[in-house]
Amino acid sequence: MPGLLRGVARTAVIAGTATAVSNRVSRRQGARWQAQEQQQYEQQYAQQPQYAPAPAPAPAADPATDRLTALKELGELKDQGVLTEAEFAAEKARILQG
Repeated sequence: MPGLLRGVARTAVIAGTATAVSNRVSRRQGARWQAQEQQQYEQQYAQQPQYAPAPAPAPAADPATDRLTALKELGELKDQGVLTEAEFAAEKARILQG
């Protein structure tokens, strides 16, 4: 019986050691693969083109042209009957002052 227990104990020690070594190798290999994937990821995104900055907004239109357009629209509203004579005069004065 002592020989049997010794054999079982030896087998358990060997199996435990093999398992520990196998787990350590697996963790190391996983860490290497992760480092390689990270490096490939960084290289891939480092090579992508950088986007140009947004274009500058268009220059503002000439104030005189804006006033003229506003007056034309105001006149059309008056002709359509949307604005009264008093409202037309008030808005016209505001546009010409501004």
